[in-house]
Amino acid sequence: QCDLQGLWRNELGSNMTILATNTAGTFSGSCHTMLAATNKQILVSPLQGAQQHPGAKRHPTFGFTVQWQFSDSTTAFVGQCFVDHHGNEILETTWLLREEVLSHKDTWKATR
Repeated sequence: QCDLQGLWRNELGSNMTILATNTAGTFSGSCHTMLAATNKQILVSPLQGAQQHPGAKRHPTFGFTVQWQFSDSTTAFVGQCFVDHHGNEILETTWLLREEVLSHKDTWKATR
């Protein structure tokens, strides 16, 4: 069974820490990305999320948002936790990043 709590690293060197999931399935933590389209210093940023049916599912789905502290953007992640045949937990996620633009006419370039 997957447990989201703990330190997670991806293949690009970014990492996140998820604190304990409460009985309602909500959790918080922090994220430190190694990839950013900015010249600013990359800072550890807070995350907030929720897991579907905590403790009841073997491969739970979840979602969380990260409010980046070094840019005017927010990223939403959705995913599912799996356990491979070696017992390793793996998070498979998809994300959307929205950055601030100065006018509605520029909204087409605000989401990646």
